[in-house]
Amino acid sequence: MKLDTIIYWLDWLFILRGAGITMFLCLNAIVFGSILGLILGTMRTSKFSIFNFISGAYIYVIRGTPLLMQLFLVYYGLPVFFRIIVSAYTTALVGLTVYAAAYLAEIVKAGLQSVDKGQKDAAKALGMTSLQEFRCIVFPQALKVIVPPAFGFFIALIKDSSLVAIIGFIELTRSGRMVIARTYRPFTIYLGVALIYFVICYGISIISQKYFKANRQDTHKVSQSRKKNEIKAI
Repeated sequence: MKLDTIIYWLDWLFILRGAGITMFLCLNAIVFGSILGLILGTMRTSKFSIFNFISGAYIYVIRGTPLLMQLFLVYYGLPVFFRIIVSAYTTALVGLTVYAAAYLAEIVKAGLQSVDKGQKDAAKALGMTSLQEFRCIVFPQALKVIVPPAFGFFIALIKDSSLVAIIGFIELTRSGRMVIARTYRPFTIYLGVALIYFVICYGISIISQKYFKANRQDTHKVSQSRKKNEIKAI
């Protein structure tokens, strides 16, 4: 095998490694962002105005500013204000987590508000505490509304993660640019990088469609079971 061929395949392996790093980064960001987003989304539906104001201010500021500016503020702001030198990975993770939390908070808020008030009243009538009501009644039903748009946001986050290349983090886009700087084949490399993004996002969309289908089937089975029970009761 010629040396040029070996180097060619090593370049693509390097790019695929960058794709793996992108997935690892985005999975971590979506996990931490979901936790923070759940807290903020719950605060948005709180009866206490202070919680509502704090979460609302966070969401409006983050959603109203570009992700790239947020990454720059984390990368350059932490050393200035807290005397902390952070790596490119930490900056990317913190930036994407903060960004994801703002959008997921609104998704969580919509999911919680979709639960019928009668369900909450029934929980109170049974003597449930607010925590029991949320854990056993509200959140399981809200989750069915939260998951579909959350999948869509995850796909968008993977594409937006290409911006972290600007701060020097070597993910999929940065890997492609490094190979281009050495090989001077921008069209071929960028086309390959775009196809890798497409395969990743398309794969996630297939998983989400299967989840929706399974969820619909479960809902249909529950509704059919209820109808049978009502008929038997009559």
